[in-house]
Amino acid sequence: MRTTIEISDHHRSLLLSLAARKGMRGYSGIIQEALDHYIECQVKSAEAKKEVLKMKGSWTSDDTKQTKARIDEMRKNWTPL
Repeated sequence: MRTTIEISDHHRSLLLSLAARKGMRGYSGIIQEALDHYIECQVKSAEAKKEVLKMKGSWTSDDTKQTKARIDEMRKNWTPL
């Protein structure tokens, strides 16, 4: 399907350069790859959020306190690289 999008001259130039390196005549294929990747990441992110929200309330108060204590202890020993 054909559509019109607004992109900067700089982006157009970069896209044409990338397409030429891949042996493509235009940059539609690169745009399609970018859209596929973006959509896949958004779907995974949404699914991950749903999974995390399902776990809400699954830790007991003691679990939370023990985990916080362990994290606090680890942070005491952190040193900058």
